[in-house]
Amino acid sequence: MKKKVLVLTGGGDCPGLNAVIRGIVKRADQTEDWEVIGSIQSFDGVLNEPTELIELNEKLVAGIHYQGGTILGTTTKGGPLAWPVKENDGTWSFIDRSEEMIRKLKHMGVEAVISIGGDGSQRISQTLFEKGLNIIGVPKTIDNDLSSTDYTFGYQTAVQIATEAVDRLVTTAASHNRVIILEVMGRDAGWIALSSAIAGGAEICLIPEIPYDLNSILSVINKRFKDGKGHVIIVVAEGAKPLDGDALSQESDEVGNENLKLGGVASKLLKDLKAAGCNADMRETVLGHLQRGGVPIAFDRILATQFGVNAMELALEGTFGKMVAYQHPSIVAVPFLEAISKYNFVKPDSSLVHTARGIGMCLGD
Repeated sequence: MKKKVLVLTGGGDCPGLNAVIRGIVKRADQTEDWEVIGSIQSFDGVLNEPTELIELNEKLVAGIHYQGGTILGTTTKGGPLAWPVKENDGTWSFIDRSEEMIRKLKHMGVEAVISIGGDGSQRISQTLFEKGLNIIGVPKTIDNDLSSTDYTFGYQTAVQIATEAVDRLVTTAASHNRVIILEVMGRDAGWIALSSAIAGGAEICLIPEIPYDLNSILSVINKRFKDGKGHVIIVVAEGAKPLDGDALSQESDEVGNENLKLGGVASKLLKDLKAAGCNADMRETVLGHLQRGGVPIAFDRILATQFGVNAMELALEGTFGKMVAYQHPSIVAVPFLEAISKYNFVKPDSSLVHTARGIGMCLGD
């Protein structure tokens, strides 16, 4: 009888998820002892009645490595530690179903779980590991905000998409003598914004790690415009904030999704610039979920495949409670506690910031 490994994708979608799944299945297929099962929409597939599980074999995963999204589906709501239950009065409560789920997995003969997800997913993994589940993590996020890995897959694709947006906005901004503000994702980290701003040649980049001064931005715009002619591209991370304020966010009204929704900084910045006397013609563009979808670039396909293969090899070894990570030039395994211990901010003294300043880019300070 073959051993079973359960694979799931949790949190936001991300280019490269399918490449990880394929890597796991193809590595498992090199043995005769393991079969791979997929859980639909993260742990929900196990917890739902009836269960929503599928057999993952080579035929099913053939060619999925270049497809965006995830064939298993994903969710940012609920989960085994906080399962939403609707009460008779219409309100919602949350219960911990983790012990029940672990018993269910053991009854099914699942000997290992591979959870593909970001910071929140790996925090759940650590808790489940402490409760006795044989679990392995794979880091996934376009935000690149996990500090134990040099890169998370999906990040480079998001940067590529954002850079292409900057490239296109440059031509329209120059044609109309405009200031165009591009808002990109990243939550509390400015990696996507700063990388795409450098790659695309933006004049100004605002990131969460460096609060901005409106006067500094106005100064750059004024220098770029003469007799009403000129153009400026501003790339702003969704979590960017002014010197005297906080990032714009609102509480989610989705049951089971406790993450704050960031966004709106491009619109606010445009209004603040106008109020401060900026006379340039201005427009805003919010890139949004375009950064999450579509075909992963080659770098992310390779990294995701490496993660999938190495995660499966940890299962073969019986090594659990760890997350695979890329620490150049190797794929390594780090304990969950290490993986989630520190947020990966852009350091103001980092080489990327140094490069931005070196080419004369304004970072708002």
